[in-house]
Amino acid sequence: MVADSGATIGVPNFGGKVLVLNFWATWCPPCVQETPSLSQFAAQFKDKGVVVLALSVDRDEKSLPRVSEQIQTGLLTARDFTVHADYGTFMYPETYIIDARGKVQMKIPEPADWSDPRLTQFVGSLL
Repeated sequence: MVADSGATIGVPNFGGKVLVLNFWATWCPPCVQETPSLSQFAAQFKDKGVVVLALSVDRDEKSLPRVSEQIQTGLLTARDFTVHADYGTFMYPETYIIDARGKVQMKIPEPADWSDPRLTQFVGSLL
């Protein structure tokens, strides 16, 4: 898949790092509401070996930049229409925390408060 920055990305690109893979859409109000805390979480953990990838399932390529500007995500973002099916994700938002070996350690099938100490401690335990 291609990130919005133009870089090609895939799970192998995250080797040795914890990946927080967030499936979302601009037309999903809980997704948009979750994004500020996810963005803060990404900033908090970016230098600690954690990559947060917000993977949009939006078909309208113009909606993602517009919404990203409004909520100032600061996240690594990409659009993809197939990866979510590989994970069995069809409701949004849904997030997977994947350890440095590529194994899913946690699935969060709903919006999350990424400032919650339980989440930050769990991710910290994977580092």
